[in-house]
Amino acid sequence: MAAAGERRAFAHKINRTVAAEVRKQVSREYGSPQLSKKRAGTLQQVPLTEVVEPVDFEEYVSSHAPTTEPGPLRQLMEFPADDLELLLQERECITLEPALPEEDTLDPRVRDALGVYTDDWLIIRRKYQNFSMSHTAHTPERLRERQRGLVKQTFELDTVAVDRHDDQDDSKRRSVSMDDTPRGSWASSIFDLKNSSPDSLLPMVLERTMAEDMDRCNAEARQQGRHPDLLGLFPAPDEDEAVERSTIPEVPREHSGQRIMVKCLSLKFEIEIEPIFGILALYDAKEKKKISENFHFDLNSEQMKGLLRPHTPHMAISTLARSAIFSITFPSPDIFLVIKLEKVLQQGDIGECCEPYMVMKESDSTKNKEKLEKLRSTAEQSCVRLGRYRMPFAWTAIHLLNIVSSVGGLDRADSDSDSVISFGDERKGTWNERKKKTFERMSVGEEMCNFTNFRPATLTVTNFFKQEGDRLSDEDLYKFLADMRRPSSLLRRLRPVTAQLKIDISPAPESPHYCLSPELLHVKPYPDLRVRPTKEVLEFPTRYVYTPHTTYRNLLYVYPQCLNFSSRQGSVRNIAVKVQFMAGEDPSQAMPVIFGKSSCAEFFKEAYTPVVYHNKSPEFYEEVKMKIPANLTDNHHLLFTFYHISCQPKQNTPLETPVGYTWIPLMQHGRLRTGSFSLPVSVEKPPPSYSVLTPDVQLPGMKWVDNHKGVFNVEVTAASSVHTQDPHLDKFFTLVYVLEEYSFPFRLKDVIITEANVEAELKASMAHLRGALLDTCVRFLHQLLSKLILLIVHPPVIAGQIVNLGRAAFEAMALLVNQIHKNLEGNQDQHGRNNLLSSYIHYCFHLPTMGTPSYELPIQYATLSRATGRPSSLNLSRSKSISNSNPDLATTPASPDEEVQRIIGNKGIDRSHSWVNSAYAPGGSRAVLRRNPTSSCELSLYRYLLCERMLVVLTPTICLCPAQLLHEELALQWVVSTSAVREAALQQAWWFFQLIVKSMAHHLFLTSRLDVPRRQRFPDRFVDDIAALVCAVSADIASRYHKDVELVERLNCSLAFFLNDLLTLMDRGFVFNLIRSYYKQISNKLQTTPNPSALTALRMDFTRIICSHEHYVTLNLPCSSVTPPASPSPSTSSTTSQSSAFSCQAPDQSVASMFELSVPFRQQHFLSGLLLTELALILEPDSDGAFFLHKKAISAVHALLCSHDADSRYADSHVLSHVAQLYLPLIPIVMETLPQLHDFTDTSLSRARHASAHIVDDGDADAGSTISQSVAMAIAGSPLLHSKAGRSCGSLSAESSRTLLVCFLWVLKNADAVLLERWVSDLSVVQINRLLDLLHLCISCFEYKGRKALERINSLTFKKSQDMKARLEEAILGTIGARQEMVRRSRERSPYGSQENVRWRKNVTHWRQTTDRVDKSKAEMEQESIVDGNLATETSLIVLDTLEIIVKTVVVSEVRESVLGGVLRVLLHSMGGNQSAFFLQHCFTTQRALVFKFPEMLFEEDTELCADLCLRLLRHCSSSVGSVRSHASASLYLLMRQNFEIGNNFARVKMQVTMSLSSLVGTSQSFNEEHLRRSLKTILTYAEEDVELRDSPFPEQVQDLVFNLHMILTDTVKMKEHQQDPEMLLDLMYRIAKGYQNSPDLRLTWLQNMAGKHSERGNHAEAAHCLVHSAALVAEYLNMLEDTRYLPIGCVSFQSISSNVLEESAVSDDVLSPEEEGICAGKYFTESGLVGLLEQAASSFNMAGMYEAINEVYKILIPIHEANRDFKKLAVVHGKLQEAFNKVYNQSSGWEVSVSRTHPTCLSYLR
Repeated sequence: MAAAGERRAFAHKINRTVAAEVRKQVSREYGSPQLSKKRAGTLQQVPLTEVVEPVDFEEYVSSHAPTTEPGPLRQLMEFPADDLELLLQERECITLEPALPEEDTLDPRVRDALGVYTDDWLIIRRKYQNFSMSHTAHTPERLRERQRGLVKQTFELDTVAVDRHDDQDDSKRRSVSMDDTPRGSWASSIFDLKNSSPDSLLPMVLERTMAEDMDRCNAEARQQGRHPDLLGLFPAPDEDEAVERSTIPEVPREHSGQRIMVKCLSLKFEIEIEPIFGILALYDAKEKKKISENFHFDLNSEQMKGLLRPHTPHMAISTLARSAIFSITFPSPDIFLVIKLEKVLQQGDIGECCEPYMVMKESDSTKNKEKLEKLRSTAEQSCVRLGRYRMPFAWTAIHLLNIVSSVGGLDRADSDSDSVISFGDERKGTWNERKKKTFERMSVGEEMCNFTNFRPATLTVTNFFKQEGDRLSDEDLYKFLADMRRPSSLLRRLRPVTAQLKIDISPAPESPHYCLSPELLHVKPYPDLRVRPTKEVLEFPTRYVYTPHTTYRNLLYVYPQCLNFSSRQGSVRNIAVKVQFMAGEDPSQAMPVIFGKSSCAEFFKEAYTPVVYHNKSPEFYEEVKMKIPANLTDNHHLLFTFYHISCQPKQNTPLETPVGYTWIPLMQHGRLRTGSFSLPVSVEKPPPSYSVLTPDVQLPGMKWVDNHKGVFNVEVTAASSVHTQDPHLDKFFTLVYVLEEYSFPFRLKDVIITEANVEAELKASMAHLRGALLDTCVRFLHQLLSKLILLIVHPPVIAGQIVNLGRAAFEAMALLVNQIHKNLEGNQDQHGRNNLLSSYIHYCFHLPTMGTPSYELPIQYATLSRATGRPSSLNLSRSKSISNSNPDLATTPASPDEEVQRIIGNKGIDRSHSWVNSAYAPGGSRAVLRRNPTSSCELSLYRYLLCERMLVVLTPTICLCPAQLLHEELALQWVVSTSAVREAALQQAWWFFQLIVKSMAHHLFLTSRLDVPRRQRFPDRFVDDIAALVCAVSADIASRYHKDVELVERLNCSLAFFLNDLLTLMDRGFVFNLIRSYYKQISNKLQTTPNPSALTALRMDFTRIICSHEHYVTLNLPCSSVTPPASPSPSTSSTTSQSSAFSCQAPDQSVASMFELSVPFRQQHFLSGLLLTELALILEPDSDGAFFLHKKAISAVHALLCSHDADSRYADSHVLSHVAQLYLPLIPIVMETLPQLHDFTDTSLSRARHASAHIVDDGDADAGSTISQSVAMAIAGSPLLHSKAGRSCGSLSAESSRTLLVCFLWVLKNADAVLLERWVSDLSVVQINRLLDLLHLCISCFEYKGRKALERINSLTFKKSQDMKARLEEAILGTIGARQEMVRRSRERSPYGSQENVRWRKNVTHWRQTTDRVDKSKAEMEQESIVDGNLATETSLIVLDTLEIIVKTVVVSEVRESVLGGVLRVLLHSMGGNQSAFFLQHCFTTQRALVFKFPEMLFEEDTELCADLCLRLLRHCSSSVGSVRSHASASLYLLMRQNFEIGNNFARVKMQVTMSLSSLVGTSQSFNEEHLRRSLKTILTYAEEDVELRDSPFPEQVQDLVFNLHMILTDTVKMKEHQQDPEMLLDLMYRIAKGYQNSPDLRLTWLQNMAGKHSERGNHAEAAHCLVHSAALVAEYLNMLEDTRYLPIGCVSFQSISSNVLEESAVSDDVLSPEEEGICAGKYFTESGLVGLLEQAASSFNMAGMYEAINEVYKILIPIHEANRDFKKLAVVHGKLQEAFNKVYNQSSGWEVSVSRTHPTCLSYLR
């Protein structure tokens, strides 16, 4: 009692410093983010690198009642009421009857164990967690599931590929028929056109409607048939980045290895004279270990069994089993199935008894008839007299590797007659492996030994070896087995016992029928109890198996090994050992717990070892299996009685004579005794009360064999889930039970446990737990953890004093968990969480409820009633909290957080109920935190309840303190833990975090507090501890991230998961502040660290895990306006809070702040703000965001959006628009990132990126500033310097860019259109143009690649066809020498612009990840192309919707002109790519509406847009898809009509269409004239149907244009055919040039082409005439531009050279005036151009020898030089004239000759 007195004295000295001071000190060390009641000053800007103070969530939700009706939108506003659920899940019992002991009253150890094994699983589940990213993986498989049933989009790209071949044949046929009509016949062309059929006309196209109505109809139509979830079409998020993924651990279950089934079919000997019994067991020869218990089988005939009937009157069905299932945990090539045979004991040694079996044969039965009869009668007599005794007979072994693999000695078995095993015919039939080469018979590693899926084999074992009496031990067996594997086995030389044992070996079925467990319980399914069973054989694994026990098992195995009676006097030769399990010393107390073998009763009271004849020192191989009782006392013992068996019946000689006794007491100091024993044997019966002593004790008056030496060796092993058999564990459990039962004093080995020393002993035993075998700790893990938790929760009361064991239990738990982790690394999830531990928390752990009377009564937690008052009878009012453990405060440095100190310092919470050690005051060296749980009214109902229940069930002598709450205790112990314990806790932080969370949740259920406001759920002191804990862990992460990388990664994720869980349980505003404190710690570190990207990655992972909460959207207050409320604290952005913040309209002034990461946005949408801020910071061009960080940040956003898309709660579009509101700042973030994005315009079919550059008038400096260097270069026509121009060096990869763009489009698709409109209306021109740039890039990025391209892709490939298309285009454009304007326009169509060697640039390759499987089936390829097509269509439609929003917004603004051109460019760009028919229909309707609303944009301003539009429309007019042609034709017709209505003619469209046709037929590979002909016919039909303009000249003009286009079309197609016929070619060229009469630029080009062709062939006169016509054309338009006297007045001036030059006159009514239209802008339509053409013409005439014509040319040229006073050129001209005139003069023939050559001008022109 002295010790107790000291302790009391110590208690009186406690200085009552309150816990508040303790926590203050802790917070000074770490800072704590307790919720602030005051906000920072208003309207200050917080930079993105700092975290704003979040809105007070609970306050906000309670003060803003939702205004919406109940429904999906209302669900966004608060967590559901049934968010948490407690499930009591019944354990699956694998047997029909539960594994329970038979006793009614149980000792506490067994009762506790049974509680652990039979309690229902207590699972606390977040009901909606399957909606969170952490539990629902968006895997490619799930994605494919969602993509089922997609509509297949029609793409011309796919149809062209199929049709092209047929079309080529058709075109050949058609052109032949055209040749039949007279060449050059205008009539024939018209005839062809009129006979072709039009496409269907679009309804309503010709009707005039209001612009508003048109827009409304178009918008409605665009929403039809849309795919709801965009991200369902995009590849699934990268699983590598899914840090939030968290799996539910597997249900704890008993361990099972690979299972094989062995069926014993038959056993036949040459002679059948007596019953033979078999034993099967597995042995590992290398490990020298028996790895299974014995399986006994009996294959005797009924006649033979009958011989033993007197001894076994009753046979239990369980002993009739002939098949067994063996389990093998560690497969190895050294495993043997050993078969031992025994027979009934008879006179003679083993050799004599085996002789008849080796000598006699069945065939000789007649010869040996008498011998056989004699043998049979001897055997019969033996059975009658000695039927209960056995003797060893023979054995053999099967090498399992030979069975499971085809490697091994199969061929040897067939060839050698004396083989160990010879396989029967069945075996040969199964595997014909004899041809195997010898090299395959090598040693095989363990990986070859797969016992789960080998082919079943039936073996016939023919050879057995007789047992040798002096070599029966296991040691000898291992030598034999090793010998068997050698080629020259000694065993082979022995004479075998011939027999035939047929057995089947096969992999065991998953759930076999009619199976008995090792305890003989019926394993489900067991349809009929009368069927012969199969037995499951218990495995004894070679190495430790780390699996906790989950069922009750209590088996004991006794192995007598050897006996030495050589010095024993008297007749002791045939020795049998009788083994009994005794409950007391009286012989009647032998218990029937020994399992029967085969064909006998189920249980016996005794077992005998086989007898070795005439051997005084026998060896044994017997295994005695017992089912031991649950309650073992000191009287239970094993009794061994040694008998001499007289084999011959003699008079006066008893059958068995006892010759010795020994015993083993089974329980000693509360421990089960197992292991190897060398026991002395007493000659006489032991005296009374012997059983409590060991035979080693020298009892007075007893006589011992061999002078009390150990002469009998026996091994005892237990397979028990009750007895640990580990001294450290046993001691711990024993002390706990002593305390619980209050059974003082108690003797434990040499120590007497009293009230005085029990605390010290218990603490010591906890500290020593680390010395326990890990295997045992794991097997008893559930009991061990439950006991440690119980000690924390219910500190025992000894002699009226509460003993604080919390610290010791916490340490023991931390070290145990850490040890399990370190040693079982293979059994962890991706976050390093050990599966055994996590399954314990998930299923087994629950707060201990002490009041359960016995384990049979399941606790129905749901029915706990509240206690009404505090029980007065529990006399604890004066009890003090005592501990003699003084933990040091943790001293990890953390940056002092003044704000946090202020928060905690100002709280002024009354802490009078807390007790702490005086040393804990500031400046004190040591500190402990302990509180008196009864001195305050804050005691929870739960505690009262437990006190009340305890009083009912506990005996008055026991005094337990009311329950502590585990989560409070754990948090406290962790905060104050130090050194090794703190490190261990940090290493396995996840374990303590999960334990705290489940304890908190269970506590809320037990006390019915789930409906209590969150602020009141937990006491302030616990909240403070959590705050201090999170700060400390955050500080550890910040300070150790570069030293302990792996630990910090785990710690970071654990903390994030913990906070994620707390959001479900605690005050959410408080948790937000914890997150903020984490951010602050990391941010402070980021400013000073040399390697910030590693820390940023950690923070990104942390954010992603927090954001994976299933109520992430609700946590972001999606329905609130971004105007933080004026109450309870002033807002940092605006005081204009609306009456209801849940109104769904945001106030005007806040729209801007909704689209940027403003302070209000980040406060209101706290988590979303964190995520987007992180993304914005990582994507900043000057941030050193490494590639992996880009991927991390973008992947996080992508994964979240995917989870929203797949979430049924947000299926309603109205709800989804509120979700999208949380991501609005993503739009400006991506706009800012535009320069860093991968340039998809390079690789797509699209036109080079400069198409989207907004070329604007010089006056508009704003818009002009958007032209990047690359754009300027492109406009100048020089090669695009891709990597240098306007690209940030830290640019994003193609994959990241693509993912970011799809997220951007997701927001545009789902955001509220009204909000977007209001936002766009506030943007500057520069910003809108940037947005258009981005949309342009999106079109290129998601462009459909075509089914063929997908098939060609072999992990990564290039689109060669597009490459070829580009080259062809460039070639044609190059050869026809088109002017730069056209080159530029067409380059917009070429895939790569003028970029060189694109093919070898890695980042231009196809976006698909290399991880994709290459060998996809045709169906998979088809599905992939369908998905790709739908994605392209949906993304383009989103772009179209956005363009409509922009148009709607800018109509009313003054920046209209500068923006509309950009809009049209994006629209044209989308038309130019590979688009689906579905999209193109909407695209054309938008284009028609745009042209209808803003005609001046095309017809009065920029010619280029009109030109591009005409080219796009004409291209789609030649589409192979009918619906596309219909829309394109309608658009083209309306374009003409619009142009006509503005100026009474449509010269511009006429010219541009004509030029476009030239470009199209010259360059397009897939061009189809038949389709274009149909479209031309459709346009004609529209003109005829158009009632309004019927009386105007318009229909006629349309007809002329269409006929002309058709003519050009026909001729151009023919031209391609006649490349080899120069005459025909030039004829066609002439006709084509004539067709371009209204397009001076094109006509000039074709005239020059003809000149070039003539020159090539040496027709210089013809070339000269072409050049004269060119000059006349230029002169005509120059005359229109400027009236200059010295220039020719038009083509009339050239009549003297060529009479038909008047063809070039511009006289028709719709000829364009060049100064307005910007045509004739080429270099030739200038004065110098004219001079150049004339000089070329003169030169050609000179070469042709037409010297007279030279004079006529120079007549036109000389006045120009004279006007310019260019005397040098005049000198040259006159010199050339002189030469010409001299030549004329010198020629004999005169002027007439020349004239006659010149006159057939038309002919010369053509030829």
